[in-house]
Amino acid sequence: MARLRTRGLTKRFGGLTAVDHVDFELGDELCSLIGPNGAGKTTFFDLLTGVLEPTEGTVERRRGDTWEDVTGAPPHATAASGVHRSYQITSVFPERTVHENVRIAAQAAGSDSYTLWRNAGAFDRYVEEADDILDRVRLADRADTPARSLSHGAKRQLEVAIALAGDPDVLLLDEPNAGVSSESVDDIVALIEDVASDHAVLLVEHNMDIVMNVSDRIVVLNRGSVIADGTPEEVRDDPAVQEAYLGGYEPGAARGTDRGEDGDTAEGSA
Repeated sequence: MARLRTRGLTKRFGGLTAVDHVDFELGDELCSLIGPNGAGKTTFFDLLTGVLEPTEGTVERRRGDTWEDVTGAPPHATAASGVHRSYQITSVFPERTVHENVRIAAQAAGSDSYTLWRNAGAFDRYVEEADDILDRVRLADRADTPARSLSHGAKRQLEVAIALAGDPDVLLLDEPNAGVSSESVDDIVALIEDVASDHAVLLVEHNMDIVMNVSDRIVVLNRGSVIADGTPEEVRDDPAVQEAYLGGYEPGAARGTDRGEDGDTAEGSA
C-alpha cells in the first residue's frame, strides 16, 4: 500500500529546474533514490519534508483510505504526519547524552513537545521509548555517553534512532553511510535493513553495492527527472541509467569504501 506520493512535483530556482514534474509513490518497501550529483535528490527530500515549497505539483500522505494533501506543510507538521528524516550531515545535540537525544525527539513527536526541558523522569513513556529505540539501533550500552563523544558511525546510528522516535510510517534516510569508516558500513547497512522491515523507507545512497543489495526498488533521477524506476536488476541493466550514472559501476568495487561528507565514493559511483 502506498504511504506517500507526489504528482507533478517541480521545484525551480530561477532558471534552474532542480525537480521536474516527478510522479512518485512509496509503499511498504525500501526504495533507493539514486543519480549523479546535482540530479535533484536532496531537493526532492526537502520538498517531501516541507523544507522547501514546490513551484508546482503536490505531496500527499495516505490517511486510511484517503489521501491528504501536505504540499508545503512545514517540517514539524510533516514530521507530525508520520514522515521523519535523517540528514546527510549529522545533526544531534552534541552536549546531551545519547539517551537524551532520543528521549527529546520522542517527546517532541508526542503531546508534550512544548515542555522539552522538563525533568525526563516526568515522562516515563518517552524514557521507555528511547530505551527501546536504543536497543534496536545497538546503542543501549552508550545511552549515558555525550553524543559528541561518539564515533562518526555511531552518530549515524543515533541519527537513525532520532528519526525512529515517535514511530513514523515513513523514513527518509539521506546518505546514512556518509563519512562512515569501512569498518562501520556493515553495521549501518544492517540497521537500514532492520528499520525497513516495519517502515516504508526512501534511501539516498551513493554506494552502489549497498543500493543493489538492500533495495526492493530503485528510482533514478537525472537533471531533476525520473529516468528509471524498477528492481535493482532492471535499473542496473537500463541503458539510460548506464549512460547517466552507472557507466563505471562494477559489483564489489564500492562496498566498504571510505567516504567524505559529500557521500561520493572513490569507486563505483558517478
